[in-house]
Parts: sequence; C-alpha cells; structure tokens
Amino acid sequence: MDYYRIIADNFQRTIDTIVMSVDPLAEVIERGGQLMAEALLADRKIIVCGNGVDAALAQLFTCNLLNRFDDDRPALPALTLGADSASVTAIAQSIGISEIFSRQLRALGQAGDVLLCINSSTGTDNLLRALQAAQERNMGIVMMSNTGDREIGSLMRPEDVELRVDATQPARIVEIHTMVIHHFCELIDHTLFGTHNRD
Repeated sequence: MDYYRIIADNFQRTIDTIVMSVDPLAEVIERGGQLMAEALLADRKIIVCGNGVDAALAQLFTCNLLNRFDDDRPALPALTLGADSASVTAIAQSIGISEIFSRQLRALGQAGDVLLCINSSTGTDNLLRALQAAQERNMGIVMMSNTGDREIGSLMRPEDVELRVDATQPARIVEIHTMVIHHFCELIDHTLFGTHNRD
C-alpha cells in the first residue's frame, strides 16, 4: 500500500479546505473574537460546550484562556461544561442527556457572558437546548458549525455569530475548527493586551 499517497492526499485536502475557508470565514472569525473580547473586558466569562471531539476542542479553548496562548498574560475566565463528568452524568441520569449543557448554563450563565458552542457533526438536542438556555440568560452566542448543521443555525439571532465551515468530511471540519479556536485566542489576546511580534 502506498501510504505516502494517502498522507499526501490528506495534506492536500486540508490545504484546499483552508484556502477555500479564508474569505468566507475571516469576517466571521473577527466578529466572534470581538464578541468574546468585549465580554471579557466587561468582566464576563466565556462558557464552552461541544460533544465528543468538540468537547476536546472546547477544553483546548478554555485551556488557552485560563493558562496562556502564545504569550504570558493574566488568566481569562472561561469554563468547559463537559469537563465535569460527575455533573454531566448526574444530569444525564436524572433528567436526560438533552439537558446536560442547558441545566448548567441556567445555573452558571449570566447576562453578558458568551456561549461558544462547537459542533462538527449534525445538530444534537443538547446543543439546541444550550443555545436556547443561553438566549434565555441574555448571553452572547458564537456558534461553530458546518454545512450539514442546518437546525442549529435556525436558532441564531442577528446579534449572534455563526461560523459555518463549508466541508463535508468530519476531519476537515475539525481541522478548521481547531484553527478558528487558535484565531479566537490570538484576537482576544490582541484586543485585551495589544500586539506582540510574531516569528
């Protein structure tokens, strides 16, 4: 088997997806980054959720804010709803899996906070309910989705930010979402702490 060809083809598909994503996503990434930076400047927090691999991406974002991204700076308030397995499984067992994010949001979310919701697959009920709970709490919303995810997009308000990746292969969507998270982190750092020289 020609493994080099498999690897090279995957690299090329990733490069093609990145190139095709720059123009459609640049303005939306800027809006999402600014929405979150403004919340942090107002002493609010960012709450992040996602299922499966998207939960891992949520933790990546939270880790970068609580610790650091490129440069040393003060910790920024962010939390991942899926990180507390005891609470998640307790809610799933007693109320149902569709409420694992929304119940936590109703307890922890405050007006002016921002929900960053990550979905690299199709819409799931727990994410739909999370968006509704965030809206009830007058939170801002940044939604990272994909072309197969139509139901969640229908809940977006004009002031919300929806970043929809135009790709069908799950791996490509996750790759772009990972890049977007890094862009969000850099834009937040730039807005709050100014520019730094990059190599």
